[in-house]
Amino acid sequence: MTGQDLGFAIHTRTGTMSVRLPVRRAVIAGWTGRDAAARDHHIAELEALGIARPASTPIFYRVSATRILFADAIEVSGGTSSGEVEFVLVRAGGKTYVGVGSDHTDREVETYGVTVSKQMCDKPVAPELWPYEEVAPHWDRLILRSHAVIDGARVLYQEGALSGMLPPGELIEKGFGPGGIPDGTVMFGGTFAAKGGIRPASRFEFELEDPVLERRIGAGYDIVELPILG
Repeated sequence: MTGQDLGFAIHTRTGTMSVRLPVRRAVIAGWTGRDAAARDHHIAELEALGIARPASTPIFYRVSATRILFADAIEVSGGTSSGEVEFVLVRAGGKTYVGVGSDHTDREVETYGVTVSKQMCDKPVAPELWPYEEVAPHWDRLILRSHAVIDGARVLYQEGALSGMLPPGELIEKGFGPGGIPDGTVMFGGTFAAKGGIRPASRFEFELEDPVLERRIGAGYDIVELPILG
């Protein structure tokens, strides 16, 4: 199986350790809203861009494991892509870790092929993780947040508590069945609607905040547009 190993910092309540974890499989979970009205709002947001409704909710897209990476910048084709902050589950060594990443997606391609659009762009993740068991008791209070630099101004792009999304156990059951999430898997867990609508940016920053344990993890990257010729 193809893939790679990535070096993460695991932050626990008692300290930090550096580990290399295998990334052999990448899954992007979509339409994971717990609130049907909010979920339908995001679907309508994409429909306004010409993107068809999903075949099911939630739905699980496979992308190349090598798309998962740490990056200060990514290159994209043209100016029709955008980022989305998502919580990330990493399964390795029989343990589950929680992180945060951006499901950067080509919106023009998404209008005719969602799976292909997911594969078109890199998926930056923060190089830090938390043990899942440390946040599971207060999971719904975790907060996803993103900022984007648009026309030179840094704006709040997305924000919401994980109480608005399906819990990890339900996602794992729906996506992988009773056997659970396999070792070497990275799964993105869904996103919130963009404030002001989906739009491209020159920079995207994403974070996951734990207000109970008073900590946060996150990262950011520049978007470099490559020319489209012909």
